[in-house]
Amino acid sequence: MPDPGDPFALATCYRHPDRQTRLACSTCGRPICTECSRDAAVGQKCPDCAQPEGRHRVITSASMRSMARRTAPVTYALIAINVAVFVIGQASTDLGNRLFQDGAQYRPYILAGEWWRVFTAMFLHANLMHVGFNMWALFLFGPALERRFGSVSFSALYLASGLGGGALYHLVGRMEPAIGASGAIFGLFGALIAATYRQRHTPAGRAVFTQLVMLLALNLAIPLIVPNVAWEAHVGGLAAGLAIAAAWDRLPLEGPGAARRRVAIAIVVAGVALGAVIL
Repeated sequence: MPDPGDPFALATCYRHPDRQTRLACSTCGRPICTECSRDAAVGQKCPDCAQPEGRHRVITSASMRSMARRTAPVTYALIAINVAVFVIGQASTDLGNRLFQDGAQYRPYILAGEWWRVFTAMFLHANLMHVGFNMWALFLFGPALERRFGSVSFSALYLASGLGGGALYHLVGRMEPAIGASGAIFGLFGALIAATYRQRHTPAGRAVFTQLVMLLALNLAIPLIVPNVAWEAHVGGLAAGLAIAAAWDRLPLEGPGAARRRVAIAIVVAGVALGAVIL
């Protein structure tokens, strides 16, 4: 915290007292950090003043604590679905083989018209380590993104990232079946990096951003150690997540139509990915 007696000390964000900043709202004059800054026609505004006229509200400490406790239903539902499908496949060898044969991504079958395999492959996993690692990553990173952008937007991000990963594997990957949620998971990595990029000028933001980049680098290096890993799906999902979240970062988090605009962006990216597979 800055020394209040120091005339050269930087102000701190009114919503994040632990973050020093040189930015201030052009309407109310309160100091804001890069995360709270909203681009306006003239200068930058705080989240309260950026609300449409007649809908301004004050963010109280009680409401912020309530937001922090908010659950992430889509994240937990995705984990439950992936685990359930894996358990069902392990419980019956015949059923497990059938799920793989009918749902795995395989280029010859997709070229024959079974394009939905790019989607169904996202919910299939090869072994306990495979599903465990992916679901741990989803549990670790999913709730933060879902609470930040909303459940509907998060769902669109996850699916579009998974399709982006599947599309790149289809275009440049090996002529072998592929399964797993890794493309969607790397899309979450990309979205988190894009969401924290503007915060890198603060000590806390720089620390989070650096940690995410290092963690991403380690995960991208996994194919160099572990054989038969579809790195193309990782890169494709990462690119889709980065593109979607970078576009979202220019939109207000709240306000009329904000969620619809975020979903529309994700749909465009998903459409491009499916188009690359089908055409």
